[in-house]
Amino acid sequence: MHDPVNHPKHYTEHPSGVECIQITEHMDFNLGNALKYIWRCDLKKDAVEDLRKAQWYIGREIAKRIKINNAVDPECGK
Repeated sequence: MHDPVNHPKHYTEHPSGVECIQITEHMDFNLGNALKYIWRCDLKKDAVEDLRKAQWYIGREIAKRIKINNAVDPECGK
C-alpha cells in the first residue's frame, strides 16, 4: 500500500526490499542524508539533482571530520 507520508515509494521501492530509513537511522545526519539521496536517485525524476544533494552532504561530513581531526592534540591524541 502506498503511503506518501510514512512510506514514500522512492524509499520503499528499492529492489532489496529494504526501506531506506532502516539503514539511515543508524547513521549520523550527514551520512544518512547522503545515503538517502543516493538510495532514491533512480526512483525519482532527477537523479543528478539527488546525487548533487548527496555530494553536498558528503562534503559537509568531510569538512566536519577534517575540523575534528585538526582539533586533535598530537601530544595526547585528544
